[in-house]
Amino acid sequence: MIELRHVTKRYGATLAVSDLSFRAPQGQIVGLLGQNGAGKTTTLNMLTGYFPPNEGQVLVNGMDMLQQPRECKRCIGYLPEKPPLYDEMTVAAYLTFVCELKEVERKAIPGHIREIMATCGLTEVARRLVGHLSKGFRQRVGVAQALCGNPPVIVLDEPTVGLDPRQVVEIRELMRQLGKSHTVIFSSHLLSEIQQLCQRVVILHKGRVIREADMAELTDTGDTVRLRASIAMKEKQLLPALKGLECVRRVKTLPSSASGVTEVELECTRGGDRGDPQTQLFRLLCALDAPLRMLVQQRDTLEEAFLRATSEPDT
Repeated sequence: MIELRHVTKRYGATLAVSDLSFRAPQGQIVGLLGQNGAGKTTTLNMLTGYFPPNEGQVLVNGMDMLQQPRECKRCIGYLPEKPPLYDEMTVAAYLTFVCELKEVERKAIPGHIREIMATCGLTEVARRLVGHLSKGFRQRVGVAQALCGNPPVIVLDEPTVGLDPRQVVEIRELMRQLGKSHTVIFSSHLLSEIQQLCQRVVILHKGRVIREADMAELTDTGDTVRLRASIAMKEKQLLPALKGLECVRRVKTLPSSASGVTEVELECTRGGDRGDPQTQLFRLLCALDAPLRMLVQQRDTLEEAFLRATSEPDT
């Protein structure tokens, strides 16, 4: 649906982003991740046509942003980090104004606005002045203006910044619902937020894309399997047996509140002649008559994947 091809942006002598290439497939929520100054906002501004690139192409549904800007921008709704709100207007009047700017058919505007306000939870404040709204409602109005004209692509820059915990949860749920019918691209400093919402992640570092992958691929641990287990056997008897398994590289004991129960984290090698690590563990515990009370396979967090990617020497 939207794609950057070898895009570079300079501000005078300053190189903001260099040779960026990535895509946001139709119907996915894509997270743009990076440290301060990595080029996230510059990238979003080029995606939405606010800034032209010095080099490369921005494609929206196969159309070039520079050659067909009007058609491309019809396909995109944008919420910048600071929402473009008019405090002296009511919510309904402001959204009507935005719909007129986006050339929504005049007779369709009232119904279109009612639908958007219902989606964004704004119906109860439709007649209130935007300047009198709380931060959370103002952010909802910002998302609502991005939905005017029903664009298939929604671009959000730090949509939950400055919100309280309840407001963050509400905006995240709104984004999750939007992802069911739109392509959503958003940037965030909150790695947990991106991990909860996104199917795909693009990591920027020093103005370059250093990783682009589906979330499952990004948090995959490769040939290593990490298992957390709770086993009804005393530690002194259990640990030597666990360390003797062919697949086990490392055993770490964890605090346990139950008497006679050992909590462990196992770092194992995937595969092997004797089966996968879970199968080997089950067989061992059956032989030891040691009941398994809990077994969970652990994956990398997005934070671990991000720190690993941004600390590699070639980045």
